[in-house]
Amino acid sequence: MTRFSMPARRALAAVPATAVLVLLPTVAYAHVTVDPDTTAAESYASLTFRVPTESETESTEKLVVDLPTDTPFLSVTPRTLPGWDVEVDVEKLDEPFEVEGATVDEAPVRVTWTAEKGNEVPPHEYQEFAVRVGALPEEGTEIVLPAHQTYTDGNVVDWDDLVTEDGKEPEAPAPVFTTTAAEAESGHHGAATSDDAASDDASGGDASGETAVADAAPAVDPVGRWLGVAGIVVGAAGIGAALFTRRRA
Repeated sequence: MTRFSMPARRALAAVPATAVLVLLPTVAYAHVTVDPDTTAAESYASLTFRVPTESETESTEKLVVDLPTDTPFLSVTPRTLPGWDVEVDVEKLDEPFEVEGATVDEAPVRVTWTAEKGNEVPPHEYQEFAVRVGALPEEGTEIVLPAHQTYTDGNVVDWDDLVTEDGKEPEAPAPVFTTTAAEAESGHHGAATSDDAASDDASGGDASGETAVADAAPAVDPVGRWLGVAGIVVGAAGIGAALFTRRRA
C-alpha cells in the first residue's frame, strides 16, 4: 500500500475536489445519444441528438441519422438549427403497411444535417440536433437510430453498434430508446369541473348565463347619446330665455 508523508497528506487535503476528479480516469461517456421528450406509444416525440466532437484537432461537420424502416415514422419534422442545412430523405419501403385503411409504401428513412462554413462543432464541444417524429409504434418497441458523424478531415464515425448478448456496452453504441405504454386519454375535455360547478352554484348562475345576459344587452349608440344631451341643453336654454323675458316684462 502506498504511504504518504505528513506534508504530502496535507498537500492532498488542500487540493480542491474538482482537481481530484481531473486526476481520475476519464469515463467513456462522449457518445452520440438520443433524448426523447416522450416514449409513449402512439404519440409524437421530439428527439434530441447530442453530438460531441471527440477529435482533438478536427470539427464535426455532418450528422446523418438513419430512421427505422420496419416501424417507420410517417411524420418527420426537423427543428431549424442556425448555420446548418437539414434534409429528410423519403424512400420506398421494402414492405408496405396499412394505416387506417390506406396502404403506405414510402416513408422518411434518413435525416442529414450539414454545417455551413464556420459553423462546425469544434473539438471538446457538442451540438444538439432535434427532430419531431410520429407516431411512435406499440409499447415495448426498441427504436434504434444509427448515427454517422463526419469530421472535417473526412473521417466518419458510425454510431451503430448494438448491445451484445452478454450485456456489454459496445465501443460505438447506436442511439436507442424503447417505447412505453400509450398515455390514457383524458375523459373531461370540454366538461365543467366540480370546482367550476360549485362556483356557479355559489354565485347563483353560470358563465353561460352571464354570457347570454351580456349578449342580450342593447348596444350603446354614441350618436343617440350626444343628440339626447344636445336636446337637454337646447331645452334648458329655451326655458332660461323664457324666464328672462318674463322677468323683464
